[in-house]
Order: sequence, then structure tokens, then C-alpha cells
Amino acid sequence: MDWYPLMNSLRIAAISTAVVFFLGIAAAHWIAKLPRAVKGALDVVLTLPLVLPPTVVGWLLLLLLGPKRPLGAWAQSALGLKLVMTWWSAIFATVVVAFPLMYRTARGAFESFDQNLADAGRTLGRSNAWVFWRVQMPCCKQGILAGTVLAFARGLGEYGATSMVAGYTPGRTATISTTVYQLWRTNDDAGALRWVLINIAISAVFLLSINLLEARQRAGR
Repeated sequence: MDWYPLMNSLRIAAISTAVVFFLGIAAAHWIAKLPRAVKGALDVVLTLPLVLPPTVVGWLLLLLLGPKRPLGAWAQSALGLKLVMTWWSAIFATVVVAFPLMYRTARGAFESFDQNLADAGRTLGRSNAWVFWRVQMPCCKQGILAGTVLAFARGLGEYGATSMVAGYTPGRTATISTTVYQLWRTNDDAGALRWVLINIAISAVFLLSINLLEARQRAGR
């Protein structure tokens, strides 16, 4: 059995989750402090990929990254890199579709944070960076953790945008989702079922580990 789709899916999901973790937290922390009107406008823009069909997201990425488009053509001529139809092309797609999940959950956590705790830290001479990492982030860790889990799960199961930007090439760009679709197209239901069960098992183990970690944290308080 070729395990490349599994390794590629885990690689793409892990990298995408790391990217949206920092981008989502930075955007949520900054936007949560803005005036309501500005916050509402930016929120619409940043959350839009969550409600758009994945194929629409993929088409928009192709307009941006395609080899005949300005950015894609520049990357290929200046850097010798193809931004589509490679395994790392899927990272662009999964970052875009997973980002709103991380952003929304992190923003909700930051907005519910008691600013009096941050003010108390600053009156003690602590820097804003210290207050953020040592006070605000621990208080908001449940929301941050939830966003991280959702982002990873979304990256692991992404199909629509990924298939358009990265395509399906066995041993090069195949993921679990695209492999399931290709096996279904060729009437290989047994092969598709194997990958479906693998995907379910990975997601279940990941979610169970997170639940156990949260239970241990609550018990340690």
C-alpha cells in the first residue's frame, strides 16, 4: 500500500496549522482592539473563505498563482518555483480555508479576556509582549487550542481548493482526500474505504488527545 497520501496530508496539515496559528492569533489580537465599524469590515474579508465554496477559493488562487499570472510567472522566472501543481501548492489552499477557523476562535477568546489583568501586569512594569504571552495567552488557551484543532482538521480534510491548485499526481501531490475521490472514480470502493477509515482514525486520535489534555489541565487547577 502506498502511504504517500497519508504522509503528504499530515505534512500539509501540520505546516498549514503552524502558519495559521501565528497569522490567526496576530490578526485576532490586532482586530479585537479596533473600532466596531473597522472590525466588522475586516472580519467580513478575513472570514469570507469560510463561507465560499472551496472550488471558488481554488479558482481565485489559480488566478493569483497560475504560471501565466503575474505572481506565478514571477516566481517561476525569478526563483524557478512552480506555485501550482506541486505538493506545497496545497499549503496555500489549506492556509486560506483554515485561517478563518483559527481567526474566529482566537478573536472570540481575546474579546472575552479581562483587560484588567493586562492592565495589572503593565502597572507592575511588565512589557506588552510579556503580558501577551504570560497573561493573555494562558487565559485564552482554550479558544486558541480549539482553533488549532479546527485548523488542523480542516487542513487534513481539505479537497476542493487543494485539488484545483495542487491536482492529483500519485507520489507527488496526492492527499487522502484526492486519493479517496480518485479511487471512487475508478470504482475501487475497498481502497477508498481504507483511506476513509485512516482519516477517521487520525482525526479521532487527535481530538481524543486534545480532550485528554484539556481534562488534565482542568484537574491540575
